[in-house]
Amino acid sequence: MKNTIKVQRAILDITQEDLAGKIGVSRQTINSIEKNRYVPSTLLALKLSRVFGKPIEDFFELEEDD
Repeated sequence: MKNTIKVQRAILDITQEDLAGKIGVSRQTINSIEKNRYVPSTLLALKLSRVFGKPIEDFFELEEDD
């Protein structure tokens, strides 16, 4: 799965630390999600959706091998 979390953060002009605080995780978790080393739970994805004000599909996308 690929994502555009880093781009969405840039649009809102917030840091990894800011985003982490808004959804209740560590900065390292945000970093791992952005680098595709960690797939967030449904709960975290929904929290990200709320912060970005966009549907989950706007920042997460399945790839061919998913």
